[in-house]
Amino acid sequence: MRRILSLVRRCVDDYQMIEAGDTIAVGVSGGKDSLLTLAALASLRRFYPKPFEVAAITLDSGTPGQDLTPLDGYCRELGVPFHKIPVPIYEIVFTIRQETNPCSLCAKLRRGALHSEMKKLGYQKIALGHHYDDAVETLLLNLLFEGRLGCFQPVTYLDRSGVTQIRPLLYVQEREVRGAVRRLGLPVCPNPCPANGSSRREEVKALLRQLQERYPDLKQKLFGAMQRYPLEGWGTAVDR
Repeated sequence: MRRILSLVRRCVDDYQMIEAGDTIAVGVSGGKDSLLTLAALASLRRFYPKPFEVAAITLDSGTPGQDLTPLDGYCRELGVPFHKIPVPIYEIVFTIRQETNPCSLCAKLRRGALHSEMKKLGYQKIALGHHYDDAVETLLLNLLFEGRLGCFQPVTYLDRSGVTQIRPLLYVQEREVRGAVRRLGLPVCPNPCPANGSSRREEVKALLRQLQERYPDLKQKLFGAMQRYPLEGWGTAVDR
């Protein structure tokens, strides 16, 4: 956790993600990335110079076979408020709409439900679990499938909802996430979604693995290019 906290704090500082008095809602899906985000911020709040609080929000999408019950106990262990919200996303996407490309609609429904719940609870800032590899993959996805240079931003303010999204794991590589989750024994809840493993992102992951065998520093160069270019929103506080 010391290594993870060092990277998270540097990212938070570089992009000025947290202000004194913030309550950071963490979108906890039960997956490794969101759980590590929650664990890291719950630890960081103990010594970060700008005092802040942490809460967890989980959307129960009604996916058959998914068990989210371990999350409640883990949040109690961390001393973090836990909000589990039932939303019939699985039914809408797979039963009613029978989407052949379900990920886009699912993400849109999740985002809307999450922001609606945050408004009810009075939270205005949410931490998402996107990490270093996610950023590189998203850059390639946009380039290969849309013909544009782009990626999500470290900090994004959404005008319509008034919500600010932050991504404090951006300096943490996926292999580090996996290692930390295993060593910390975080209660990962397997996702039985039928679309798992069959998305364009999985294609890009496979492509990157192949390219990394020949160019071991490829991901570092792509990530650095986003900051040096910089893509919109990727200039650090020092740059600004």
